[in-house]
Amino acid sequence: MADRVLIIGGGVIGLCCAYYCARDGAAVTILEREVIGAGSSGENAGLVVPSHFIPLAAPGAMMQGLKWMLNSESPFYIKPRFDTELISWLLKFRKAATERQARAAMPLLRDLAWKSLRLYEQLSGEEHLEFGFQKRGLLMLYATATGEHACRHEADLARQIGVEAEVLDRSRLEELEPHASFGAAGGVYYPGDAHLSPSAFLGVITHRLREMGVTILPGTVVLGIDGNGTRGTTVRTSSGVYEADVCVIAGGAWSHRLVHDLRVNLPLQPGKGYSVTINRPSLRLTIPSILTEAHIAVTPLGNQLRLAGTMELAGHDLSINMRRVDAIIRAVPRYYPGFAPAAADREHPWRGLRPCSPDGLPYLGRLRSYRNLIVATGHAMVGMSLGPVTGTLVADLVAGRSPSIDIGLLEPERFS
Repeated sequence: MADRVLIIGGGVIGLCCAYYCARDGAAVTILEREVIGAGSSGENAGLVVPSHFIPLAAPGAMMQGLKWMLNSESPFYIKPRFDTELISWLLKFRKAATERQARAAMPLLRDLAWKSLRLYEQLSGEEHLEFGFQKRGLLMLYATATGEHACRHEADLARQIGVEAEVLDRSRLEELEPHASFGAAGGVYYPGDAHLSPSAFLGVITHRLREMGVTILPGTVVLGIDGNGTRGTTVRTSSGVYEADVCVIAGGAWSHRLVHDLRVNLPLQPGKGYSVTINRPSLRLTIPSILTEAHIAVTPLGNQLRLAGTMELAGHDLSINMRRVDAIIRAVPRYYPGFAPAAADREHPWRGLRPCSPDGLPYLGRLRSYRNLIVATGHAMVGMSLGPVTGTLVADLVAGRSPSIDIGLLEPERFS
């Protein structure tokens, strides 16, 4: 077991890595460039989703993306610009979006999500952490024949790999959600899914880490990493130099920049997502849903309702495109006629950059030439879902144990 572990990144992935490494007895320090949870972890949809077993680079994704990519209000938008990294990423994405690669990835994503769900249950139950965890399943709602076909196809794939899925008509939807009216024609119910409050989880896990003696250093920008093969690592930052036996790179959408000077190729594109949170909504839900055609998540969080979605490839641009925010809000009444768009707070939308690999799979493992550097990033839209399992797998690697799940497909340098 490494005595000193340095973790770069204070999002859900970095915090979970810190928790499970500290529980193993390591002296852990977290370096975060802003505040804890400032990236894509802060106000996302909060879904824990074994149902999301199909990788981002799925068959047909490229063709659908091309239809949407120049429409600034579409679920997927690419900001027009000449960017060689983006072009290279898109070419790799097209190559990865095959039936064979998707089929190979599906059991792995299922197993990762299942284990993460069990770990969230332990954190909520045995560890007595309160973060609004509820296992109420997930509804995939459709409004068109095309959406129904896509949902039924995914339900068939789910059953093939052992994920429970039930196709529902509108009357059955109304039985599950008796206080909501539905404009959706039907849906698929995934009873094994769960949801939580992301901000609450970040708060309680950060508090627990401090109780465990973990050092957390927000406002610390990493300037460079000096890797020394199999020996210790030196990290140069805006507040000084830090040394450790093992360094974990969990910097989200900035992770590829952290390893650039080490000549490690880690293709990543920041996928900007947005959310709007509504206080005391008129639409009363107990089960989260995905609005299939709109690619929007609707999550009940106590006395709030969160609308989240879209994928915008605009580099590290953190500006807010209000046309995309408005598109999220306008899409909801098609599925839930009782939703009042006027209640949505357009003044305080949230955005975050999700780290997206070209094949839609996370990067997780040791670097080949720098065995004391571990990469844990690239989780795209399922970072919150896969946070705990990523933490346990990183703790396995740090301790020299064989990972509890085969992560060969997640090898960080697979595009080198």
